[in-house]
Amino acid sequence: MEAFETDTHTPPHVCVEMSGNHQGRLESALQFVDAAHQAGADSLKVQVYRPDTITMDSDREDFRVTTSENDWASYKTLYKLYEKAHTPWEWIGPIFEHAKSLGLTVFASPFDPTAIDFLEELDCPAYKIASPEIVDIGLIRHAARTGKPVIMSTGLADRSDLDLAVEVLRETDTRFMILKCVSAYPTPIDAVNLSTIPWLAETYGCPAGFSDHTLGPEAGYAATALGARMIEKHFKLPGDDVSVDAAFSMSLDELADFKTGLARIHSAVGAPTLEIPEISRTSLSGKRSLYVIKPIAKGDTFTSDNLRSIRPAHGLAPRYLDDVLGKRASRDIAAGERMSLDLVEKS
Repeated sequence: MEAFETDTHTPPHVCVEMSGNHQGRLESALQFVDAAHQAGADSLKVQVYRPDTITMDSDREDFRVTTSENDWASYKTLYKLYEKAHTPWEWIGPIFEHAKSLGLTVFASPFDPTAIDFLEELDCPAYKIASPEIVDIGLIRHAARTGKPVIMSTGLADRSDLDLAVEVLRETDTRFMILKCVSAYPTPIDAVNLSTIPWLAETYGCPAGFSDHTLGPEAGYAATALGARMIEKHFKLPGDDVSVDAAFSMSLDELADFKTGLARIHSAVGAPTLEIPEISRTSLSGKRSLYVIKPIAKGDTFTSDNLRSIRPAHGLAPRYLDDVLGKRASRDIAAGERMSLDLVEKS
């Protein structure tokens, strides 16, 4: 995946997360793939788990959903939520096959080792470790042993969690990327702390990006300006208001404009330079330089009354003004002449 390249001359890779936004129908999932491809997604990601591989069927307090951020609490327990949200494993093959037929890169978030084994049979090109699973060292190690690149989100990781996960990946020289993430759905714009992105890249010596759970495009744009190499964002089919993650997902009919905005922001960031761009060269005459503003006779003294820094830029640079003031003119000079050192009488 080109997202793992450190070449910052290209806009960030946009990964479209399907998550549970398939309305419980394979037909909708395949329509999602079509819409993502048509809108210009760089890759599509699916989540591969079963309710009993991600949690257990229990209504004990520990397993109850109590969030007030969205309507997940209506499912009462984690098991019921994931039962509704999961993508049936028998759909994963058709989704992969359809995406590949369109030339769309497709990969997955596995939530337990059996999911990785299943995805290996589909030649999954990379694995994404979700924020809650970043502490599951066995899962990370299992993914690393495939030899595929690994992407990790930081949403629920503290520094020690992330250090350990990176250490495990480096045991097998696994290529990896870290995505800044906040595990709140949706994430308030003032909680994303995107300045972490360049810190992640520098600290861990890897590409860094942003797993975006905010509403709207703005955080993605800011992440791009800070060097994000991947923007992962939840999307939904246009008009979908029933899927479990629809409330905090961007509509796929907004993806093309989102990508255009990311590309424009990336283009604006450019590279550190003080070189004057070609497009500005026609404005160089607007710079200031030294001009004689009153007639000066040969032998007269240059003063602030007859020599000034003004536009345009064809005369001597203003930095030499103090060197010239008090010196004598080598010849008669008309008002409006460009100042030059040969107009100064040699001492």
